[in-house]
Order: sequence, then C-alpha cells, then structure tokens
Amino acid sequence: MRGPHDIGGLPAGPVDPHPHDLTFWEKQIDGIRAVVGAKGIYRTDENRRWVESLGEDAFEKLTYYERWTAALMRALIDKGVLTQDEIDAQVKIVRQRLAETGELELEPGEAEKCR
Repeated sequence: MRGPHDIGGLPAGPVDPHPHDLTFWEKQIDGIRAVVGAKGIYRTDENRRWVESLGEDAFEKLTYYERWTAALMRALIDKGVLTQDEIDAQVKIVRQRLAETGELELEPGEAEKCR
C-alpha cells in the first residue's frame, strides 16, 4: 500500500528546482534536529519514519520543514523528552509575542495548520 509520501510515478505539477532561502524558523528546526541527533535522542531514520507516519492530511497540508517540526515534536513526546502541555505552553507564549510585535501574520489557510 502506498503512503502519502510515496508519490513516485504519480501525476504531479512542475517541480521548482531552484533552492529557496530558508526562513529563520526553518534554520532553527534544522539546528534543533542536529542537536538532538548529536545527543543521540533522535536519528535521521526516525525522522523519516515519523514524517511518513503523519498521515495523508498532514502530509499534504504541511511544508517540508513543518513536517520535520511535527515529526520531531511527536517523537520527543513519545520518548518522554517533552509533554504536549509543555509544547502547548511554549507555543502560546510565542504566539502572544508574535501577535504583540505584529509578526504573526498568517497567509490564507495558515491558521488551520496551527490548530
């Protein structure tokens, strides 16, 4: 059975081969993955497994680094490193700060991803 990540051979639109500049948060998640990997908490093969287990809905809605973030969060919860409550509390703090500074400007459809 084909998973949502297994799209080889399926019809799709054009692929943009040009790299994009990473946003600050994309660089942060890459760095966090490197740190937890260096500490032996999370391995590359685990990242792939967790990303592939997100499910079709999440896989289609989330961007590449959003998938990494969701996968890492689920893995760290599963391993007992963090709790969902701890993550939710920090997300609330960050959202408040971004709302106060005006930096929290979501594109149409982005709010649904944050729930």
